[in-house]
Amino acid sequence: MPPTDLVARDLVLSGRVQGVGFRPFVYRTARQFGLDGWVRNGAGLVELHVEGDDAAIEGFTAALTDSPPNLARPLLERCDVAAASGAVGFRILPSEVSDSSDIHLPPDLFCCDDCLTELRAPAARRHRYAFTNCTQCGPRYSIIAALPYDRAATAMAPFALCSDCRAEYDDPADRRFHAEPLGCPNCGPELVFRDAMRTVRGASALDACVAALGSGAIVAVKGIGGFHLLCDATDAAAVARLRARKHRPHKPLAVMFPQAGADGLDAVRAMAEFDEIEAAALIDPARPIVLVRRRAGGLLADCVAPGLTEIGAFLPYSPLHHLLLADLDRPLVATSGNLSGEPVITEDAEAAARLATVADAWLGHDRAILRPADDSVVRVIAGRARALRLGRGVAPLELDCSSYHFSEPTLAVGGQDKVTVALGWGGRAVVSPHIGDLSTPRGRAVFARVIADLCALYQVRPARIACDLHPRYASTMWALAQGLPVRRVQHHAAHASALAAEHQAVARWLTFTWDGVGLGDDGTLWGGEALLGAPGGWQRVGSLRAFGLGGGDAAARQPWRSAAALMWQAGLEWMPPLPLDDARLARAAWAGGIGLVTSSAAGRVFDAAASLILALQQASFEGQGPMSLASLAAGARADDWIELPLAPDTAGIWRSDWAAMLPLLANAARPAGWRAALLHESLARAITAQAVLFADQ
Repeated sequence: MPPTDLVARDLVLSGRVQGVGFRPFVYRTARQFGLDGWVRNGAGLVELHVEGDDAAIEGFTAALTDSPPNLARPLLERCDVAAASGAVGFRILPSEVSDSSDIHLPPDLFCCDDCLTELRAPAARRHRYAFTNCTQCGPRYSIIAALPYDRAATAMAPFALCSDCRAEYDDPADRRFHAEPLGCPNCGPELVFRDAMRTVRGASALDACVAALGSGAIVAVKGIGGFHLLCDATDAAAVARLRARKHRPHKPLAVMFPQAGADGLDAVRAMAEFDEIEAAALIDPARPIVLVRRRAGGLLADCVAPGLTEIGAFLPYSPLHHLLLADLDRPLVATSGNLSGEPVITEDAEAAARLATVADAWLGHDRAILRPADDSVVRVIAGRARALRLGRGVAPLELDCSSYHFSEPTLAVGGQDKVTVALGWGGRAVVSPHIGDLSTPRGRAVFARVIADLCALYQVRPARIACDLHPRYASTMWALAQGLPVRRVQHHAAHASALAAEHQAVARWLTFTWDGVGLGDDGTLWGGEALLGAPGGWQRVGSLRAFGLGGGDAAARQPWRSAAALMWQAGLEWMPPLPLDDARLARAAWAGGIGLVTSSAAGRVFDAAASLILALQQASFEGQGPMSLASLAAGARADDWIELPLAPDTAGIWRSDWAAMLPLLANAARPAGWRAALLHESLARAITAQAVLFADQ
């Protein structure tokens, strides 16, 4: 019989409470307050029963949400009076499987300071072990096969714990108490290095990789969420070889820097300039790639980001990356291990086959990556770090959509390029990591796999699908083939709705959705739109002057086509820099309306400017021209601008006319930087003029 003065409570906590050391925290906290009972994982929940003094239970309950582990985000769902059973001690029970969809999946985590200290300590059991982790760090999303989050349901299941690791796993006082990815050199994953001459395993594999990188080799290295292609970022010849082999002549390459100095940023500071907000983003636990200003005179090879004033910098986040950077003691280009545009590669055999013509060597390991997670990318805008690409350390990203509340589970499948998908149900939405483009069979296969994984992990079956209006997008065709109700959503309305979802307290919006192109409601290609209203009720009130664009999809990579379209639409004489017969043929085709589409896309206006100002006629990646113009404008004064006339068309859409800028943009006698600054300032003021016009509507 339990003592009569005992009280008991049954508690349920939701939120991010799995994969973040929450059960061990509950165990230690219960012992601290002298309570008996148990804790266990459910499907996305943590359930516990406690018995003891009423005041102790009250203090314990408050501590669960007031001082949880750093990476946990617990929500107390229930605290019910229960019958005391006379429990003795406090235990962690086996997880209970249920069909609950209240699941909160943790992203992959960076290597914490405690593990990093141990990694560097010669006397430590895990000295220089590339897979060191604890309850507060290490892989999560990329190794979880199913929830509840237990070792048997992860990619660590094949690795039986040795006696030393088992003792840590079972010791409540140890920071590895119930750390599911736990291992050591005796029982955990092992590195393997391969090149054309040899195969090396274990600790020597790391040494072989460092030697290869130091000699100028390109090495495909298996990380947390996929492979990176690495080379010495100070070796111009190595970077040039990587570009040539990957067929990526101009697109900027991310650079991973050694963690050094009191704040870890000394190596970055030597080659880049950044403010306090950018510094905070660099050392954020997500360890994203952060766009920062390149420091003049640094040791980075110029071809890391040719023609740009920014670089994408990030710190190592896994023990393996820390070891590589510390041993080499110089920054490394760390670009996604894939063929351009495809999702990042996760499997050793696939990396060996698909990267055979790119990499000189491979550093892999025998822990499976169950799903891809490319690196996240952020830029500081208006004093806040904003995600440009969701990936490792951030995604799956959970959004509170309680203001909208999904009437039935909904899957949104994105567009054609730079795709992510999202799953919404109840008052929640979850956004997947960046997948990539869907123009290749592998891209489409990974797209379908990510969707299946997302639905399975969160135990949500979609009842409807949202997709783009464009009928030839692979995502649209996939959606239509699923046999579910489909909602076709206009591309720019989706952009505007995403912004509104971030700020749900705002009831009515005026949004400027300027991008490359998206199919509009009227069948033309939009991309410079002003939308007024709210999700589900957007009204197109403003745009840019429309023009006839030739070349179809080729226009995105051939800026001369946009320049020709704008110049000829404005009635200006201009011939594209082509062989004379080809230029005349292009002019005649445009005049005859052959193969033209009507567009209002701001992205094509920027492409036209890149052709006129930079003489860029063939872009090797989407956005090359606009990025180059932005870098050029950043170093120039913006004292001059052209006022773009604003007037309604026959449908009542107010349009800003870019034509007045063209003579100056095409005037080679003017400095290129001045013209780039003029472009940006004029378009910014055009947005302002539209905002003033529509402010009271």
